[in-house]
Amino acid sequence: MAIGDRPNLRIDSDRLWSSLMELARIGATDKGGVCRIALTDLDRQGRDLFVRWAKEAGCSIRVDKVGNVFARREGRDPAKLPVMTGSHLDTQPTGGKFDGAYGVMAGLEVVRALNDSGYVTEAPIEVAVWTNEEGCRFAPAMVASGVFGGAFELDYALSRTDRDGVSFGDALKAIGYDGSEPVGGRKVGAFFEAHIEQGPILERESRTIGVVTGAQGQRWYEISWTGMESHAGTTPMEGRRDALVGAAELIVALRRIGERPNGRSTVGVLESQPQSRNTIPGRVFMTVDLRHPDNDELDRMDAELRAAAADIARRHRLEAAIDQIWHFPASPFAKELVESVRRGALQAGYAHMDIVSGAGHDACYVSRVAPTAMIFVPCKDGISHNEIEDATQQDAAAGCQILLHAMVERADA
Repeated sequence: MAIGDRPNLRIDSDRLWSSLMELARIGATDKGGVCRIALTDLDRQGRDLFVRWAKEAGCSIRVDKVGNVFARREGRDPAKLPVMTGSHLDTQPTGGKFDGAYGVMAGLEVVRALNDSGYVTEAPIEVAVWTNEEGCRFAPAMVASGVFGGAFELDYALSRTDRDGVSFGDALKAIGYDGSEPVGGRKVGAFFEAHIEQGPILERESRTIGVVTGAQGQRWYEISWTGMESHAGTTPMEGRRDALVGAAELIVALRRIGERPNGRSTVGVLESQPQSRNTIPGRVFMTVDLRHPDNDELDRMDAELRAAAADIARRHRLEAAIDQIWHFPASPFAKELVESVRRGALQAGYAHMDIVSGAGHDACYVSRVAPTAMIFVPCKDGISHNEIEDATQQDAAAGCQILLHAMVERADA
């Protein structure tokens, strides 16, 4: 059924925006952003608000063993596989109002809009809140949707610890979202995730809708350099085993590794010990994030990283221990769902373009077990993971409208 055949199905732009702004008050920062770290009390408050709103919209609620929350609006045929949407409510420490939260609130608005019109889909509609998408407290990112998608074992996720030694499982219990439902194992008819782009392309190209064809691959590493602490004043330069020099040279090498078409390389954490101004650093810990939309090219970046680290270690008489803690292959999305998003944008008259996601999303793991697609809307200056992250009400509403019709089209197929 085409969009034109459902003229009464319209989302409420003001209601969607109001929900986003009310949610953003939970963990609000002085600079206008949001700090709602996974499995903290603020995360619990955000979840509680979503659950309350979903129940008020007539949804039933289920929570699985990694804390994923599923709000379900029944369809005409309960035997049909559910059409699901959703995203996450946790943020970066200096996050914004839209990353993740927009996808959850857009899903809730789909349910509310269907209620407004009295429209009953053939298949059930579900809205998911995935746990710990950001990965800033418990690495790796997207671990809960990863268990759902079969990439990780349940025990692996529950045993992840934060930097204070608190386990994922204990933190989940502390906020009361350690559910009893099995993680995954049930079929989903389709999954759509709406999200801000988190990049500058849509804004630069003056497009309202990004038709996401897939997500690039990622590799995350933790690298430990070991040299020798010694006196800054009495140790000659040629006799030093400076671990920080090794890390610094690798940072420069990684810049070159990332400077290839569509490549990305980032060092996000750098810690040297013993943190004394007159002692040569003997130990350094660093993180590395490599990304590319082509798996073969990402493999070559991995090989170049390892070769560079080995060469640096040899020249400076250091030890370099490289631990790849996460490998996320490039994820193409389901062509029929991508086409549904593209068709919806075209019929609604929104300027749109195909785009590859530069960031990882829960949709990437869900795509392992269900047909999946994503809808991007622009964010101001392409900035995300920052308190100044911003989007317009008009663009948020456009993405949600496309989400509504894509989901109904699939649910009624």
